[in-house]
Amino acid sequence: MRRRVVITGMGVVSPIGSGLNKFRKALQEGVSGANRITAFDTTDFAVKIAGEVKDLNPDDFFPGTAANKMDRFTKWGVIAADEAMGDASFDMETLDKDQTGVIIASGVGGLITYDEQHTALMEKGPRRVSPYFIPKMIPDITSGHVSIKYGFRGPNYSVSSACASANHALMLGMRHIQYGDADVMLCGGSEAAVTPMAIAGFANIKALTRDNDDFEHASRPFDGTRNGFLLSEGAAVLILEEYEHAKARGAKIYAEIAGAGISADANHITAPIADGSGAVKSMRDAMKDAKLNPEDIDYVNAHGTSTPLNDKVETIALKTTFADHARKMAISSTKSMTGHLLGAAGAVEAVASVLAIRDSFVPPTINYQTPDPNCDLDYTPNTARDLKIDTVLSNTFGFGGHNASLLFKKV
Repeated sequence: MRRRVVITGMGVVSPIGSGLNKFRKALQEGVSGANRITAFDTTDFAVKIAGEVKDLNPDDFFPGTAANKMDRFTKWGVIAADEAMGDASFDMETLDKDQTGVIIASGVGGLITYDEQHTALMEKGPRRVSPYFIPKMIPDITSGHVSIKYGFRGPNYSVSSACASANHALMLGMRHIQYGDADVMLCGGSEAAVTPMAIAGFANIKALTRDNDDFEHASRPFDGTRNGFLLSEGAAVLILEEYEHAKARGAKIYAEIAGAGISADANHITAPIADGSGAVKSMRDAMKDAKLNPEDIDYVNAHGTSTPLNDKVETIALKTTFADHARKMAISSTKSMTGHLLGAAGAVEAVASVLAIRDSFVPPTINYQTPDPNCDLDYTPNTARDLKIDTVLSNTFGFGGHNASLLFKKV
């Protein structure tokens, strides 16, 4: 029998609130994290809004010159990992650090650092490029910083699969524990891509909402007037732990990560396959892995990006996967509140999914006003709903055709 894996700690940095308590309250109240971009001058940009983290200054968490050696995405990841470690309440004297690992994903890595150093190269020449450029930019570096800080010598790397990155990281952490490579894994994702290059690039492929004047309603998954996603920043880290290991130390257990399914559309670099077959496979495989049936699922935390094509195809995939049960279970997109955190999205949504199990509520899909005949399921419009939840399926789908679905259940 393979080893069971449970979640014993969580940390989150997000546009709707940083720290578990603030994040949980915002989910319940349906808060929008959208606002006008403050990171740079958007005068010449078609898109002027994003989901920036507003309640933390990352540099406040790092002493001396330590902050200068980290890109913003790494700072968010380390802050989230620190909260998760505090939440898990380990005895650091007895924790086996050889059996503790870190996988913190990022879809794009240190874009802020890349922009800064490219400007230095163009304006001042190659000798002015920082020696910290490479170790600040590379996507795996957050995992490195966390392992160095805590002395964790177990499996340590990153995953980059666009918007599916964090779900892949959580799946791999689960597998490492199941197969005995580790007893504890810190897994999640971090991202800080609200930069001129990213905003321009996503805008030019028509992926972003341009509702600059009505930004609080700009992210509206499954709504008939949706017109693109809201780019956001932040991080989340979850502590995965072998069940008996957690029980032996009297740990608080939030939920079990019971299954994972992964697949590829093998179709297009940015568009999902029209019949949703890739997403169907990942969802079915996650349920098979967890030894659950479609009718056992209480709530789906949808990928729900607020783009016209994604939401339509995900609805098709849900109907195919769940048949009649698709109209009975609760569904919502927390991206309506947080926006889209790219490689960190799955981790933030994993935290939301686990809180839904713990606190028996379905986070809402806010800004839902105009029904779309192509999106006709129960997306929990506008208001959170009290509901006993034993099982949650959380979807992430990324450019390149990457699909990853995770299944969480009450212990």
